[in-house]
Amino acid sequence: MSKKYYVVWKGAKTGVFERWDDVKSHTQGRPDAQFMGFPSKADAELAFQSTYTKALTKRSMGKESSSKPAGSATYTKTASVKAGNVKASSAPSAAKEEADFNIYCDGACSPNPGKSGTGMAVYQQQQLIELWYGLYQPMGTNNTAELNGLLAAFKYAKMHIEQGKTVQVLSDSKYSIDCVTKWAKGWQAKGWTRGKGEEIKNLEVIKQCFSLYQTLKANLIISHVKGHANIEGNELSDRMAVLARMECETTFVRYKETIDIKTILAMPSG
Repeated sequence: MSKKYYVVWKGAKTGVFERWDDVKSHTQGRPDAQFMGFPSKADAELAFQSTYTKALTKRSMGKESSSKPAGSATYTKTASVKAGNVKASSAPSAAKEEADFNIYCDGACSPNPGKSGTGMAVYQQQQLIELWYGLYQPMGTNNTAELNGLLAAFKYAKMHIEQGKTVQVLSDSKYSIDCVTKWAKGWQAKGWTRGKGEEIKNLEVIKQCFSLYQTLKANLIISHVKGHANIEGNELSDRMAVLARMECETTFVRYKETIDIKTILAMPSG
């Protein structure tokens, strides 16, 4: 694998770094973190003089230059792959960083409250390898569906982290991310209330997420991505969430049809 250089625009420390471990230590647990990988030090230094948004924009415009960063928010033409016998796709994951595994999770609900479902798209580095859907609730909410997605992603991440892999979980739900990474610790200290005995909505799934997060957070990156912004992994997990809602799938199952990205993106969205 060729050497990579990394830019951190927003984190505990910013700058250009040569080691992924340094990037992880400066950004993990920060949902507002901004960072990206580059093929050369010169490209990284040039990007650092600009902004993260401009780097993403340059990538999304599909410029074929040596300074092309490691993620993309555009759709590209890809080969179809069969679930269970997956061949590497050329699809970029649009992750904020190239971890060993990038897991996108999403929830869908219609109406709200109403029928809800959860979806997940898994990339091994930049290659889409699996899609998952399920956790249907006949009377759920957007927030419960999003939290269920975060919990499913944590469970998936756990087995890979235990094997020494780097994992990033990406969600477009700032509420879910903040529940787990910011608010849960204080709620726990107050006996799982907001204070003055005020009830916390979605408490049981928040507790499960927080418990698992506590065991994984030293080796886990959680990132917030903008929803419905043509970010492939986010869009695919959205389609899976809607599929779960439409098929009333209560368990969480792997998508077993041919993984043709163009076809899946044409499915109903939430």
